[in-house]
Amino acid sequence: EKFLGRKYVGTKRFGLDGGESMIPALEAVIKYGGQSGVREIVFGMAHRGRLNVLANVMAKGFRVIFHEFSGGTANPEDVGGSGDVKYHLGTSTDREFDGVKVHMSLVPNPSHLETVDPVVLGKVRAQQTFRDDLGKHDQVLPVLIHGDAAFAGQGIVWECFGFSGVPGYNTGGCVHFIVNNQIGFTTSPQFSRGSPYPSDVAKGVQAPILHVNGDDPEAVTFACKLAMEYRQTFHRDVVIDMWCYRRFGHNEGDEPGFTQPLMYKEIRQHPPVSDVYAARLKAEGVIDDAFIAQQTDGFVAHLEEEFEAAKSYKANKADWFAGRWSGLHKPADAETARQSVDSAISTKLFDSLGKTLTTVPDGLNVHKTLKRVLDAKAEMFKTGENFDWATGEALAFGSLLSEGYGVRLSGQDSGRGTFSQRHAVWTDQDSERKYIPLSTVPHGRFEVLDSPLSEYGVLGFEYGYALADPKSLVIWEAQFGDFANGAQIIFDQYIASSETKWLRSNGLVCLLPHGYEGQGPEHSSARLERYLQLCAEGNIQVANITTPANYFHALRRQMLRPFRKPLIIMAPKSLLRHKAAVSKAEDFLGETQFKRILSDPNAAADTETKRLVLCSGKVFYDLSDARDAAGDTDVQIVRMEQIYPFATEALATRIARMTNVQEVVWCQEEPRNNGAWFFVEPYIEEALAKAGKAPMRARYAGRKASASPATGLASRHVSEQGALVADALGHSVRTEIRRQKKG
Repeated sequence: EKFLGRKYVGTKRFGLDGGESMIPALEAVIKYGGQSGVREIVFGMAHRGRLNVLANVMAKGFRVIFHEFSGGTANPEDVGGSGDVKYHLGTSTDREFDGVKVHMSLVPNPSHLETVDPVVLGKVRAQQTFRDDLGKHDQVLPVLIHGDAAFAGQGIVWECFGFSGVPGYNTGGCVHFIVNNQIGFTTSPQFSRGSPYPSDVAKGVQAPILHVNGDDPEAVTFACKLAMEYRQTFHRDVVIDMWCYRRFGHNEGDEPGFTQPLMYKEIRQHPPVSDVYAARLKAEGVIDDAFIAQQTDGFVAHLEEEFEAAKSYKANKADWFAGRWSGLHKPADAETARQSVDSAISTKLFDSLGKTLTTVPDGLNVHKTLKRVLDAKAEMFKTGENFDWATGEALAFGSLLSEGYGVRLSGQDSGRGTFSQRHAVWTDQDSERKYIPLSTVPHGRFEVLDSPLSEYGVLGFEYGYALADPKSLVIWEAQFGDFANGAQIIFDQYIASSETKWLRSNGLVCLLPHGYEGQGPEHSSARLERYLQLCAEGNIQVANITTPANYFHALRRQMLRPFRKPLIIMAPKSLLRHKAAVSKAEDFLGETQFKRILSDPNAAADTETKRLVLCSGKVFYDLSDARDAAGDTDVQIVRMEQIYPFATEALATRIARMTNVQEVVWCQEEPRNNGAWFFVEPYIEEALAKAGKAPMRARYAGRKASASPATGLASRHVSEQGALVADALGHSVRTEIRRQKKG
């Protein structure tokens, strides 16, 4: 810390000055953890002391850190990406103590200080699965390092404690280490919490809390030894609250005397931990002044050598696609948008999965309504017709499992499904015994989990799981799409940007139920516009799918391509049972694949089309019904199933065939200031130009701009829906509203 302070005066480093005992503390965790069976540790931490941890615990080269301080990057020049500030970066390494090798990784983090917590836990859960360690939880250890103010103030800390002991999310206990500076930025403890200790939140899960003096490194390491013995014995969370101080301001450019003058008067007079411990060892006759000078001078000389070496340092390797990521790669821009991947399945597998999904084992007494659902499903496989959304999804899951991929579906009430559509878990009506049909499919591991009532924590957990396991289809499902806004930090700072910031790919799928059925502001919109606003550089995929088969292919494509990108799906509600939103057996077989654009099955020939209506999602069926009822023969409705990456070239090709088109309309259910309109308009304009239709522009048909995403009044909903459909098709608004009410 002193060396950095001299070489880079005034540069932020969020130093560990005052809390230096954290370094031997983490060494103790590695040492005693290794002795008790730990073979892998996943660390998560905020800024304070991160550079010191990277260098002295994670063995990141000093020259690399100095190179980053000078404005360089730790990645090879040909890797690309925007990069991130040096105190956000992660790394991995192997350390050996007492002949035991322990692999360690430090997860990258954004500036939301505790956001990394669930990501670490999810990654640990995945690693425990690989090591077949879910029964004992002995081999893989999560360690989270917190600041005192953040630990007490951030709700995500409690959400993570809530995972403790919960099936599907339990990691066998996390070691929490609080660097208790007794201040948060400029806020004194009495203004940031009502309890005496920042660690009091851990009492909610009865975690033991060890308070220890940061000026006594031997006491701190003993606390870590005790914590490791407790965790490995009882497999529950344990907290170490190290009372210390922050020698400088929040960052080295801050002046803490503005707000805590008396505290910092004391700190300026207080000797560093190294001096306190050196004096103690001298008094005990263990070392002398010559030894201290020798150690100090030798280390400073080594740092000077590394400082000089940093000037010519160049990274020669990026660990982007190593380990379980081997064989995957970063796609080119064109490859990201491509759709040509074989995702159909064989007739033999199709029939086999049909039996799995419809056969009730002997002795299992299922609910009478579920029995009717299963009978209807059996009829689908018998006739090859009317496959619904849940069956298409189950076919995707089962086929991936049969090919050796894992499938993990997590969310609030995902087993049955919020809309009673999935029934992935069958419950015996007499004993409540659970039967999961897809868990019987050989080769892959299937998990469907009813999660804690959390969005932020669970989404972070699933992101972390997918970060560690690219060979599993990992899905987080929101109960309703709007509920995902409780997890917006994870979307913004991990899902959308981790690839470009930290060179970390991720294939997480998010199902966000979306669609305007008159159910009110919080049960209509998944805020499609928010995810589209995050789209750039092919970072994520956003889809609004309308058929079970296309959903099936989207899920399979997610695993079968040689790269991973997060996928945001505006999942349906009414389409789960809509009589027209069905697929045929042939749509899953042969040479079928995901279609970014879906044609209008009832439209006239392209050359007869005068009005082209572009849309996405559920509104297609409202438009189609109204168009067919009116007998319009010159209107074609085209669905954009994948909104990003936008299929500009494919749309241009399609429009070019419509030689007599006179008007192009974008129709959406969402208010004008929501939904996809502002995102797709320039892409549609580009497609029209490529199709030779310039200066034609698309016009908007949809709800007017609104502060609320939807009305809560059923009559107003019907009126609005009728008006937007009529506007898109050029019909009488009054006639269409009457038709909507009748429907």
